[in-house]
Amino acid sequence: MLTEPTLTSRHEDGWDVPLLVWRADRPLLAVSSAPLGGGIGVRNWVVNATVPMSYHRDDPAEHLAGLAGQLGLDGPGVGLLTGVDVAEVVARTDTGVRVWATVGLGTPLQAAEPAPAGSTVPEPAPAESGARVGTVNIVIQVPARLGDAALVNAVATATEAKVQAIRELGLVATGTPTDAVTVLCPVDGAPAAYGGPRSTWGAPLARAVHAAVLAGGAGSVVPWSQRRTA
Repeated sequence: MLTEPTLTSRHEDGWDVPLLVWRADRPLLAVSSAPLGGGIGVRNWVVNATVPMSYHRDDPAEHLAGLAGQLGLDGPGVGLLTGVDVAEVVARTDTGVRVWATVGLGTPLQAAEPAPAGSTVPEPAPAESGARVGTVNIVIQVPARLGDAALVNAVATATEAKVQAIRELGLVATGTPTDAVTVLCPVDGAPAAYGGPRSTWGAPLARAVHAAVLAGGAGSVVPWSQRRTA
């Protein structure tokens, strides 16, 4: 299964920028919305990398693949990006389900918002100078094999639990424009058919995600790059 995440850094643009690395002791089945390793497939590692709020690269998958190469990570993996200092990761465990979340809620939004006048595809507004970072990255490990439909269902359950926590934090929002979820489980074993919030594994998953996002969002999150320039 996954190791506890290791906090390390890479030298980039004159700064030592933090990142978290999880390694699997054997390949795991994953579903992810991450820019690198998204979709459903077998994965060997996960990286959650801090980037400055000024990040403007249009090749995040290639960037993350390069970081993985620098770390000596072999085979396919999952790569996530965030403006949050990943050293502030929050971990929670419930009935064998393990969750790690880096929580930035500086750009909260409702998922269904009116499109801007004259456009049918709203684009996220650029971050204002000094704005609080807004990305919630969630990494989840389930100790039993989930079927493909259950994996997709688990992503929905994690998102519902995240929204519940955000509402309890007092924000009228469903998340931020750049949130990502990754769920990993063993490749072998009889696949569980369900991942909903009242299923065997969906219920503890929901509780653990809710607790992690609630705890991570309770503090004032300052963008990593803002700290470095303060």
